[in-house]
Amino acid sequence: MGGQACVFYGAAEFSRVTALAILADAKNLVRLRRALVDLQAKPIAVPSCQLQFLRRGHAVHFRCQHPEAPRMRVDVMSKMRGVDDFSLLWKRRTTIALPDGTRCDLMSLPDLVQAKNTARQRLANDSQAY
Repeated sequence: MGGQACVFYGAAEFSRVTALAILADAKNLVRLRRALVDLQAKPIAVPSCQLQFLRRGHAVHFRCQHPEAPRMRVDVMSKMRGVDDFSLLWKRRTTIALPDGTRCDLMSLPDLVQAKNTARQRLANDSQAY
């Protein structure tokens, strides 16, 4: 989801952030941790990558150190304000096949637009508070 998903949908935008929406369960957390090890990803903010935080709606942020993904940021979340629960998002997902056969599951375009609009509204509200 996020900037990288926008690129898959054809936007002329480049993002150094890959945002992942995951089902917050123990099995997925194990898979996620393995992938983060492969990416040599280090946490860059609190909270730590634990189910209790993901289930509360916190995002967990990492910076990749792998030579093929230098400085790429990975944001992981399970709940997002203003969008449906993960199970509904997953049912409506779009799957894109890359030329090498790799499959990428993305938020549906309407869900992505809703998530981006909600994030922009939150940022605008936060900036008005100052």
